[in-house]
Amino acid sequence: MQGNEIEEEVTEMKAWQDKIRSVVPYTPGEQPNRPNMIKLNTNENPYPPAPGVRDVLDHFDEDRLRLYPDPTAGTLVGALADYYHVGKDQVFTGVGSDDVLAIAFMTFFNSDKPIFFPDIPYSFYPVWADLFKVPYETKPLKEDFSICPPDYYPANGCVIFPTPNAPTSHYEDLSVIREILDYNQDVIVIVDEAYIDFAGESALSLLDDYENLLIVQTFSKSRSMAGMRIGYAIGHPELIKAMNDVKYSFNSYTMSQTALALGVEAVRDDVYFKACTAKIRATREKAKQAFTDLGFTYPEPGANFIFVTHPDYLAKELFAALREKDIYVRYFDKPRINNYLRVTIGTDEQMEALFAFLKEYMNR
Repeated sequence: MQGNEIEEEVTEMKAWQDKIRSVVPYTPGEQPNRPNMIKLNTNENPYPPAPGVRDVLDHFDEDRLRLYPDPTAGTLVGALADYYHVGKDQVFTGVGSDDVLAIAFMTFFNSDKPIFFPDIPYSFYPVWADLFKVPYETKPLKEDFSICPPDYYPANGCVIFPTPNAPTSHYEDLSVIREILDYNQDVIVIVDEAYIDFAGESALSLLDDYENLLIVQTFSKSRSMAGMRIGYAIGHPELIKAMNDVKYSFNSYTMSQTALALGVEAVRDDVYFKACTAKIRATREKAKQAFTDLGFTYPEPGANFIFVTHPDYLAKELFAALREKDIYVRYFDKPRINNYLRVTIGTDEQMEALFAFLKEYMNR
């Protein structure tokens, strides 16, 4: 091949390369798999799913895997509708709350005006905005990581925020959500409640008052099913229909046969669900005191994690030291939060091991 031919081929390669979408991807939490590790970095539930989930899995008829699953996810939608006392036409399901939120971005964020979300948001928000070419503005949280409602008064294309916030764990009172809704009745307002079962009252109680409200939740945290990938949204039937129209436009069969069967059983066992979340709340209270005794501070946690900082130790160095001992927590090298660690609430035994190491590290 002559030099000119090589040059032409390189030029031709660049032509198609220029047509590839360039994005800065979301960075998921590390998923190590080491013996005897203590994994407190991705807010998974330290306890297994409801006992009935195991029973359904043990007796699952593998012949069902030959068939496509129900595209409407009817059994799971029905179980969720019954549990939350809403209509089946008010429930949307997806492959984890990330999938649900991404579809919501595609469905509702179609204005020339920017969408609004906090400057310390769930990290996926700016990624989706860039991916779907949605203009956005971030609104600074207060020093205590709470939302300032007047920041959301100006005209916008949509509003989305997490409560409890990830990664800060701050829970917004319903009065704050109602105020934002009152000033945004001509756009969709999405409340991302992935951790609500560890906090206070859900914004679900506001659905009858605001047709433009969409609430997104997940099975990954309180229902111990992060590995199954089940998320859902609840809102006005018109919003749910619009989301389904978008979903069916690119993937009709989002929920697997196993996800549907196991998800239904997880919803049914409310006694186990409430006992499990209560156990995590109790461990969280003990962990709060243990962190305080070691000199850490944190915003009042409303999730299954605590967002801690220490005046005398760099979070990045603590993160590295913990990691060397196979204790995994989450560190964000981002403005305003780069001296904080997000620590998932594990079992009592896991938390005791964490604090034993921290005491040893600080007493060197």
